[in-house]
Amino acid sequence: MIKRSEVTKLESLTIRLAAIILALLTSSLLILALNLEPLLVYKAMLKGAFGTAYRFRETVIKAVPLIITSLGIAIAFRMQFWNIGGEGQIAMGAFFASFVALKNPDLSQPVLLTLMALAGIIGGGLWALIPAFLKAQWGTNETIITLMMNYIALKWITYLQYGPWKDPKALGFPKIPNFSDNGILPKVLGVHMGWIIALILIVLVYIFMNHTKKGYEIAVLGESENTARYAGINIKKTIIIAILFSGGLCGLTGMIQASAVSNTLSVEVSGGVGYTAIITTWLAFLKAPVILLVSVLFAVLLQGGSFIQTAFGIPQAAAQLLQGMILFFVLGSEFFVRYKIVFKNPFTRTAGKEVGA
Repeated sequence: MIKRSEVTKLESLTIRLAAIILALLTSSLLILALNLEPLLVYKAMLKGAFGTAYRFRETVIKAVPLIITSLGIAIAFRMQFWNIGGEGQIAMGAFFASFVALKNPDLSQPVLLTLMALAGIIGGGLWALIPAFLKAQWGTNETIITLMMNYIALKWITYLQYGPWKDPKALGFPKIPNFSDNGILPKVLGVHMGWIIALILIVLVYIFMNHTKKGYEIAVLGESENTARYAGINIKKTIIIAILFSGGLCGLTGMIQASAVSNTLSVEVSGGVGYTAIITTWLAFLKAPVILLVSVLFAVLLQGGSFIQTAFGIPQAAAQLLQGMILFFVLGSEFFVRYKIVFKNPFTRTAGKEVGA
């Protein structure tokens, strides 16, 4: 395996298109094994994502948390701080926002939603601040700490759901009370206004990462800590600020999901978005505009996969296997964009002589 010295846009595009074609061909074998017509299934997936206004709205609803969480993770990844804690940060953002919503149900909608959004950002940011501080102060492994903190956050929500926040009116069912109407995000064009927030954040994160001093410092630190130190960048401060932004965006996702989708706080509030966003962030090369495209395409895959389960009677496991196979090839293509395989002739006496690439 040899790292490519330079890859043209045409070569990169060719590799990715080849991966998509191979993914569809390989997935077709699975579909044929289920006694179904591959083209009909693929068309049904698109129909399931865009076929009606309702399905289109569901696709957008699935894309919104992916977009916002991916933006947050991209900031951390640009600095090579491997934030695997999106799930926990979403949960804690939802917790902080829910506390505000449940304690102040009679506040006017604009005031309450603003306070909930700020609380969500603070909750996610503070939860991310813990591994950021440990990393900045003692150089701890952020991957392990952020991952383990996910379980703490989710177990905390479970405790609230089954314990002190359990709704006495739910007839013993472990459920937290619903928010008042003032605590629910209004809809715009049939979809909660989270999609507007997501589009605004794409622009803001792009400007922050590409046209501000702090964004430049984050990028430099990601390239080389020694270079950043030589340039006079405050390493600890930059890590703290970047991860506060990263966790804050994940926390805002939690607020939006709790308010607009669940209308309450529950242990399912994150729904695996924190882990899925790692994939979409990586596929988007940590670039805000590309995150929009990749997140929407991933939402199409999720929504379409759900639709074909009903339309063709495909088991959920088979639909998820189909999604996984497509993702496997797409993610695998990134390896071949960066590396190439070189075969060495074992019969030649010339050490290291290459006969193909």
